[in-house]
Order: sequence, then structure tokens, then C-alpha cells
Amino acid sequence: QVQLVESGGGLVRTGGSLRLSCAVSGRTVTNYAMAWFRQAPGKEREFVAALNFQNSARYQQSVTGRFIISRDNAKNSVSLQMNSLKPEDTAVYYCAVDEQAFREIATTKPFDYAYWGQGAQVTVSS
Repeated sequence: QVQLVESGGGLVRTGGSLRLSCAVSGRTVTNYAMAWFRQAPGKEREFVAALNFQNSARYQQSVTGRFIISRDNAKNSVSLQMNSLKPEDTAVYYCAVDEQAFREIATTKPFDYAYWGQGAQVTVSS
């Protein structure tokens, strides 16, 4: 079965950095878009970043220039480097695998992602 295991969450101060990692087992995801979403208490799950199978990235405007999504095909994983963190970045972060292979434009819709990580808490103090 396909499983996504996240790591790297934690507590940081405003302006700090964290790196989230998501290791996938059960499926080689080289040809699938990968994405990160986040969800704060009482809010809807929000798109953060995605990487298509050609490694073209797209970001939510609020994180553009601060976050970088990347994949390591050798490790079958995806990462999210988060820099210049702000309190509003506080949320549970989820990695996900697209349901469809070879999608040229990575979708930003949670419904289109078939598999999800368990979530990693990121807390940014002011």
C-alpha cells in the first residue's frame, strides 16, 4: 500500500526556517505531481506548493519566495524548505501524491490528490 511519512515539523521563531520531508513507500512517485497543503485550526485545507512530474513548481502567493518544494527521486521523497517563517504559517502541513500520473499542470485541489501524509505540525512564534 502507498504510505507517506512526514518529518521535520516543529516550533520556530518568526524569521526562522524548517524543512519538511515526506517519504513515500508503495509507489514510485517520479511521474506524479507532489504537493504540500496546510490546515490551521478552524480553517479549510489550503494549497501551499506543488511540483509536477517535470519538476515545475507552483506556489501559493503567500509563500512565494520563501518556500521551496523539491523532490529527491532516489529517495522517493518530496521536501518543503520553509524560510522566513511567519506566525501565519502556523498549521499542520500535509504532503500528498496526485491521483494521476504525468499531469503537466500540478493541481491545487485537495480532491485531486490520492494519498496523504499524516501531517506535521509547524508552529511559528511571534
